[in-house]
Amino acid sequence: MTKVSQASSERAPRRPAQASASVTGAGKEKSSRHAALESSRRRIPMIVWQLLVGVAILALWQMAAALELVDPFFVSKPSDVIDQIGEWIASGYIWPHLAITMQEALLAFAIGVLLGVVVGFLFARVPFLAKLFEPYVHMLNALPRVVLAPVLLLWFGLGIWSKVALGVTIVFFIVFFNTYRGVREVDPVLIHNARMLGASERQLLRHVFIPSALTWIFSSLHTSVGFAIVGAVVGEYLGSSQGIGYVISQAEGVFDTTAVFSGMIVLMLVVLVVDYAVNRIERRLLRWKPDEAAGAPQVS
Repeated sequence: MTKVSQASSERAPRRPAQASASVTGAGKEKSSRHAALESSRRRIPMIVWQLLVGVAILALWQMAAALELVDPFFVSKPSDVIDQIGEWIASGYIWPHLAITMQEALLAFAIGVLLGVVVGFLFARVPFLAKLFEPYVHMLNALPRVVLAPVLLLWFGLGIWSKVALGVTIVFFIVFFNTYRGVREVDPVLIHNARMLGASERQLLRHVFIPSALTWIFSSLHTSVGFAIVGAVVGEYLGSSQGIGYVISQAEGVFDTTAVFSGMIVLMLVVLVVDYAVNRIERRLLRWKPDEAAGAPQVS
C-alpha cells in the first residue's frame, strides 16, 4: 500500500503540468493563426475589400430584381443601370449635363469655403462679433434649404447662379462652424508664447491659427463637397433646363427608374473622384502632421 500511495503521489503533480503545456500550445497556435490572418489582411489592399463590398451589394440587388423579390419597375436592375450609363457616355448625352452640374457645384464649393473660412476666422478672433451675430447665424442655419430654393430662383433666375447660391448656403455653414471651432481650440499657451516672442497678429494667423485650424477645415471640406453637389442638383431639380438634376427630374416624369438610378450613380462616382482629390490636397498641405496610423501603439 505504501508503494502504491508513493507511486500515485509521484504521478499526481504531472497532470497540471501537462494541462498547462496543452493550454500554452493552444494559445500559441491561436496567436499564430491570428497573426497569419492579420498578415493576410495587410497583404490585400483596402481598395480590394471596398470593391468587394460594392460588388456584393450590386450582386444582391441584381439577384433580388431577377428573382422578383423586389419589383424592377421601382428599383430597376444594376445591369440595366450600367447599360444606361454606357449609352449616355457613348452618345455624349451625359457630358453637357454633368459639366453644368460640376460648374455649379465647384462655384458653390469655392465661394462657400472662402466665405466660411473668412467669417469663421473673423468671429473666432473678435468675440464681440461672434456674440452679436450668434442668434442670427443659428436662425439662418436652421432654415430648410428647400424652402430657400424657390426664393433664390426668383432672385437669380433659372441660370446657374440660383443653384450656386443654394449650394453656398449649405457649404458656408459647414465650413464656418468648423473653422470657428478650429481657431477657438488653439492652445492659449501657444498663443501667449508666440506673443512673448514678438509675433504680430498677422504672424499669429499665418504660423499658429491657420496650421492649427487646417485639420478642422479639411474635415469640413469632405462633407462640403457632397453638399455642394446636392445643392446644385436640388436647384436643377426644382427648375432648370440642364444638369444632372434636370435629367433625373425628366426621368421621374416618365417613371424611368433606370435613368433615375443612373443619374444617382453618376453623381456618387463624381463625388468619389472629387473627395479623392480633396484627400490628396489635404495630405500635401498637412505633411507636417504625424501619421496617426504609423504612430499608433501596436497591441500584441
